[in-house]
Formats: sequence, C-alpha cells, structure tokens
Amino acid sequence: MAKRRRKEGSEPEEKKPLNRESFKHLMALFRFMLPYKGLFTIGVISLFLSTFTILAFPRLAGELLDIANGKPTYFSTINEATVALLAVLIIQSVFSFVRVFTFSIVSEKGIADLRRKVYQKVIWLPLSFFDSRRVGELMSRLTSDIAILQDTFSFTLAEALRQVLTLIFGTAFLFYFAPQLTVFMLLTFPVIVISAIIFGKFIRRMSRRTQDKIAESNVIIEESFQSISVVKAFTNELFEIKRFEKAIHEVVGIAIRGAKYRALFVAFIIFVIFGGIVAVGWYGATLVLSGELQTGGLFSFVIYTSLIGFSIQGLGEIYAQLQRSVGASERVLNILQEQDEAEKERKEFRLKGGIQFRDVSFSYPTRKEVDVLSGLDFTVRPGEKVALVGQSGAGKSTIINLLMRFYPVSSGEILVDDVNINSFNLMAYRQNLGIVPQEIILFGGTIEENIAYGKPGATEEEIRDAARKANALEFIESFPEGFKTRVGERGVKLSGGQRQRVAIARAILKDPAILILDEATSSLDLKSEVLVQEALEKLMEGRTTIIIAHRLSTIKKVDRIFVIQEGKLAETGSHAELSVADNGIYSNLLKLQVH
Repeated sequence: MAKRRRKEGSEPEEKKPLNRESFKHLMALFRFMLPYKGLFTIGVISLFLSTFTILAFPRLAGELLDIANGKPTYFSTINEATVALLAVLIIQSVFSFVRVFTFSIVSEKGIADLRRKVYQKVIWLPLSFFDSRRVGELMSRLTSDIAILQDTFSFTLAEALRQVLTLIFGTAFLFYFAPQLTVFMLLTFPVIVISAIIFGKFIRRMSRRTQDKIAESNVIIEESFQSISVVKAFTNELFEIKRFEKAIHEVVGIAIRGAKYRALFVAFIIFVIFGGIVAVGWYGATLVLSGELQTGGLFSFVIYTSLIGFSIQGLGEIYAQLQRSVGASERVLNILQEQDEAEKERKEFRLKGGIQFRDVSFSYPTRKEVDVLSGLDFTVRPGEKVALVGQSGAGKSTIINLLMRFYPVSSGEILVDDVNINSFNLMAYRQNLGIVPQEIILFGGTIEENIAYGKPGATEEEIRDAARKANALEFIESFPEGFKTRVGERGVKLSGGQRQRVAIARAILKDPAILILDEATSSLDLKSEVLVQEALEKLMEGRTTIIIAHRLSTIKKVDRIFVIQEGKLAETGSHAELSVADNGIYSNLLKLQVH
C-alpha cells in the first residue's frame, strides 16, 4: 500500500539527464526572468568581474614569497604586494555583493511571477484534470518544484558559470606559470575522477533506497493520522505501531549499510586526493630545487589548484541540482501547457432556466470503458422543480456535473433556454447556476466571508439578508463574534445544520437562475432539517430547481420526478403518479424506505 500511495502522491526528487531538449525546458521558464533583464545583466557582469579579480589573488600571494626570496616580479616591497592583495579582495567583495543581490532580486520577482502563473493555470483547469491528480501532487508543483527552480535561477546557474570560468581561466594560468607541473597534476586527475564516479553512483543508489524506505514510513504516518478515527474505532493502534516499526527497522538497516560504504568512500577519496597532493608537492619541490620554478610560483600553483579543485567539486553538485531543476521544469511546464477554462471576455446574462438533455451519453475520462449515461433524454421547463431519483451509480450526480459543464458530453447535447450550453461564456453561464451540495465545504475564514463567496463584494446588509432567508441569522448572532466567527478548516467549528444553512445563504446571495440541491438535508437531525427545509423552500422560489434525492419523503412537493436507471430515464411523473404505479421502480423504492 505504501508504494502505491507514494507513486500517486509525493514522488521523490526526479533527476533528468541533461541534454539539449531537457535544458530547453529549463530555459523555457527563464522567460519569467526577462522582465528584469536589466538587473540580470548587471549581475552577470559582476559575476565575470568578481571571478577575474579573485583569480588574481593566487599570483599576488605568490609574489609575497618571491619578494621575500629577493626575486620580485610585479612589486618591489612586501607592503606594495599586500596593499594590492587587499585591493583585489575589496573589489572582489563589491562585485560579489552586487552579483548575489541582483540575482536574488531577479529570481525572487521572476519566481513570484511563475508561482502566480502556475496557480492561475491550475485554478482555471477543468475537473477532469483534478480527477487524475492528487492535491498533494499539485501542492508539490507549487512549492517543491518551484523552490528548486528558484534555487537554480538565483544561485545554481550563476554558480555554474562562475565555476566554469574559474576552471577554464585557472587552468590557463597554471599552464602559463608552471606548464610542467600542470601536466603532471592533470595526469593524476583521471584516477581521482573515475574513482569518485564509480563510488558516487553506488552511494547514490544506496541513498535512494534509504529515501524510498523513509518515504514509505512517512506514508504510514500520513495514512494513520488522516484516518485516526478509523484506527481508534477498530482499536488498531498496536497494528499501526508495528507497521511503522517494521518500516523504520528497514530504514535503519539500509542506512547503516549505506553508511559503511560512505565511510569507505570518504576514506578512499581522502587517501587518493592527499596522495595526489603529495605527488604534486614532491614534483613541485624538485622543480624549485632545480631552479625551474620559483617558490612564489609553487605557492601560487597550490592556490590555483585548490580553486580548480573546489570548482570541480562544485560543478558535481551543480550538475545534480540542474538535473533536479530539469525534472521540476518539465513538470511545471506540463501544467502550464494544459488546456484551461479561462476566457478573455465575460458578458453577464440571465437565463430563464429551461433545460433539455438530448440523447446524452457520457463516460468519465478516467473510466472511458464505463457508460455512465446512455441516450438520456428529458426536458425541464423554466421555474419547474424536478427531482432525480435512482440507486447509487445510476448517473444522478453525473447529470449535474454535465449541466455544470464540469465535463463535456461524449455524445448528444445539453440545451439551456434552447441554446447549447457550450455556446455560452463558461463563467457567465456558471454564474446562473447555484448548488447546495450534500457534503458542505466551507473555507477556513469567517461566516461572513463564506456567505459572501456567493457574491464577492456583497454589502453587509446583503449578507445579513441572505443569512436571514437561510434561517441562519439566529445561530450566527448567538456567537460572540457574530458574522466574524471563524468556522475552522472546512467548517469544523459549525454543526452539520449550521454548515448547511451557511451554504444556503451563500446560494441565496448568488441568486442563481438554476438551483441544484444534492440531498441537502440527508444527514441532519429533525430540528435542523425543518429549519434547512424552510430555507430551501425560500431559495427555490422562482427558480428552476433540480433535486438529487435519496430520501423520497423530501420530494413529495416537486412538480416532476425523474427516475434514472443505468444512465437512462426509466420513469417520469409526480410523486402521486409514480407512487401508485404497479411494480414501478419509484413505488418499489418508496416501499423499501417506508418499511
């Protein structure tokens, strides 16, 4: 189970190979930095200048020793050379400050634009997109992936350029000052590099296995905490503890094994690196003794070699970071390239509410082999109140999803006011539809904010009037903070009946032409149900209303009842007509609920 959940949700960091195509994906997101190209140019110039000034440091440091040995090259006294060294450090510090500061400004602003663009894209995507993705995955795109890209644009790319420049020009200086010693040093490189690559791959593989096991243990934590009521109801605390302990034991075993090989790797690398240093030092000393190299030149050589070594080490880390960045950029680009529902213009209009389904068939994108609706036909007159009845899975909620244009029909067409719903501006069309769902979802703000969600910008008087019509005013004013009372995450601080009435007030404020009620009183006590039912009756006045009903006692007053069976209209009529039909589907369902 842990492996399955991990694949669906929080996947490990994905490292992509660096090639022309993958680097193109990364650069595609670089366009978000272009509005700040002036600052970016200043940062790049500062980077070049700071790199070149720091490369002057080793030679000037070697000059100190040459002066001490009576063989000066550039300066005649130690004080002059020291002042020059300090000047180089000050200039380099100024350029480094400008580079880091300008790159930070560019990346912060550019990444903010990118994060805003990704959120904007996701919020406009159709429901079919969310059906195949978990919320945790989308959160990861907006947080982890963009954080990786931020590190790349603010630090990694600049650092990569700096290290490459240091490597190229540092090596050139080495060849200029000590060509023989440089060739000898380069002969030791292949042994170190090849050894590091072989051991490094093995260590990374062990680390990846450890991270996989840690991820599995984290899934156990997530599942048990999210379903804590189920765990306690089945008294399975000990079962979950043992499951977690087993996962942790596996983590420790793999981690210890990995630590052993890491320790061997560190010991080997230290031996090889310092062995190389000893070899270079030996050869350099022989060149000094023979007079082919000055002492200051050897000292400069050592510092240049250190700078190059740090650059090579840094490039390894930068390469790994760029691999992660390429994977992150591909995932973010995939979202940005999705087809969304955003429309440039939104012309408001008011529907009368006539609805017609013509030979509508439909299968969900994630289950195309299953026909949920098949050749469905029915008509609802403007202002009519109808109920959809049928067993679970018959297609009632799907009818609502299609009417809301959450999904396109597979075949057939849906008309509202004799116009195909796909011809309407989507946002303006949905503005004419209001829904009170069975499972009420409130935002974690105040009651006032949740009611106003039906009409952003509504006045306090409008919000109060909507609450009064929804029979919610009394309980709201009983709270010390009234409309400013915070409802908690998903409305957990309110009872079921209170949440329903807040949702009804939200729908009243929206003032829709077509109202959809998804069994809005199914889970309420008798007193709450009476209050909610009164509020619903006020809400239904003068509107086309579609009610999804499970409890048939709540739909006796509707104009017509549509009985849906296996995605088709099986029966239609009023409650009085259908309840007396011999061996009818509705009458049988009614008998089952009565008895």
